[in-house]
Amino acid sequence: MDYTEILTKYTGNFVDELAQSGLRNVVISPGSRSTPLAMMFAEHEQIKDWVIIDERSAAFFALGIAKESMKPVALLCTSGTAAANYYPAVVEAYYSRIPIIVLTADRPHELRDSGASQTINQINMYGDYIKWFHDMALPEASEQSLSYVRSKASRVIYEACSGNKGPVHLNFPFREPLVPDFNVTDFWGKRNERRPYHAMMSGEKKLSVTDLEKLAASINGYKKGVIVCGPQVDQQLASAIVKLAAAWNIPVLADPLSQLRAGSHSKEQIIEGFDAILRYPAIRNRLKPDYIIRFGAMPISKNYLFYVKEMQNVQQFVVEVHSGSRDPAGNATQFIYSDPVTLCDDLRNHSSATDNLNREWLAEWQQLNQSAKKHLMNQMDDQGELTEGEAVKCLFEAIPMHSCLFVGNSMAIRDVDTFFMATEKNISIHANRGASGIDGVVSSALGTAASATKAATLIIGDLSFYHDLNGLLTAKQYDLNLTILLLNNNGGGIFSFLPQAKHERNFEKLFGTPLHIDFEQAINMYDGKYSVADTPEKLKRLLALSYAQSGLSVIEVKTDRNANVQWHRDKWSRIEKELFKNES
Repeated sequence: MDYTEILTKYTGNFVDELAQSGLRNVVISPGSRSTPLAMMFAEHEQIKDWVIIDERSAAFFALGIAKESMKPVALLCTSGTAAANYYPAVVEAYYSRIPIIVLTADRPHELRDSGASQTINQINMYGDYIKWFHDMALPEASEQSLSYVRSKASRVIYEACSGNKGPVHLNFPFREPLVPDFNVTDFWGKRNERRPYHAMMSGEKKLSVTDLEKLAASINGYKKGVIVCGPQVDQQLASAIVKLAAAWNIPVLADPLSQLRAGSHSKEQIIEGFDAILRYPAIRNRLKPDYIIRFGAMPISKNYLFYVKEMQNVQQFVVEVHSGSRDPAGNATQFIYSDPVTLCDDLRNHSSATDNLNREWLAEWQQLNQSAKKHLMNQMDDQGELTEGEAVKCLFEAIPMHSCLFVGNSMAIRDVDTFFMATEKNISIHANRGASGIDGVVSSALGTAASATKAATLIIGDLSFYHDLNGLLTAKQYDLNLTILLLNNNGGGIFSFLPQAKHERNFEKLFGTPLHIDFEQAINMYDGKYSVADTPEKLKRLLALSYAQSGLSVIEVKTDRNANVQWHRDKWSRIEKELFKNES
């Protein structure tokens, strides 16, 4: 058996086992050393291949597919700095717990550390940001070797998806020649009747009856509880949380990425305006609870962080699906490691709802929420000035009933937090909040669009948009449908809200960083449809048009950073007066 036949069987068995273990998407960055795997992926009938030239864009695109599909996605590149360009997305996947399978091609061992071209040290190159790494053996075609490669393919899927999901990394050394021979007999190998090579099973993580009774006993008798749900992707959790909140008659502070603000479940106890409510120390003190139970990651709201930091003597619980300790407040928090849906159901069955009823406590939260919402959502003048906040409100009015929304970081996610109110619309909402960077946002949004079976939208600021303009090529290549609401305040708008803004001498150079870019030309280059909205009425009309047509649509809203700061502060001032109007 010659080397080409060996290579063909080795890579064929690996790719086929990924498919048998559930892989359905691979994102390929073009290159030479990765040829054996790239060609095998392209030939496999069960795996959809996406070829994206820019490695950084490719990695974030894979991240977006995995976020929306909630399934693992493979990512393939050649040797050298190509793999290094995956690093930011690998970090994001690790912190946001998204299953990405990174496959890097490498020079064979004799060429490593020898000055060979396009060769870097790829062993454990992603450090602590992956769940599992393995440097693959050189290709062989013995039965033992083919069992080995299938074993590693099956295991890599399990490692990415078990426990806290996350990225894994396999490194493949290949000698030349690199082109497989598809005339080789049975190069896919033994398919094991469509079952994975390793039938790995893991049960649901839940509290023992003893621990559950202890937890219920520590809560029963208290009247003022708060449930908090931060960023998370489990669509089943919303119903479980609202049922628990209804049984205990307590409020639910729902982050915009919690998946609780949208959907058919009850919203009666959802508090969307908690960031505005908790802006004021006197209100935070007034709303001191007996206990706080948090699901998901830490909410985006900085005012909520102030709130929990001030509640150090309050019982606080954080629910994690498998492991981890996400609690930047540094409080004496109790961690609960359990499936959150099961925990909610068990707590309802192990505690008395009537013992926890406090209608005044919930009513106060609801009244404050309505007061804040009255000023946040006051009626727009359809022909008036279009601010960034008004643009976000227009989007949620126009967005289709079944939608996937991706949100950029900095001001975009904070305006969504402020103006995304409870809705019956079925909106899955994502953002790269693991590491909260501005890189790769366009590509991630396109990944969700590629995976979604519903309308896809991106809200993004001008700096983030510029940072990932390369990502728009994917929309052109694959004719993806995506509406982009581009909020252009000509720079880093969020810095205008921070103390740096008071230091005017170097503010624009270091923080404002205006781009002065005509984005229309770039959008035309990628065959996108471009338009500008300057009134709420026009924006809603353009949004409706974008959802009715295919391809890439970019609607730009141009705003002024200083005016935007003042507009937000005016809102907060009116809310403050409303919240304190009955105070003596």
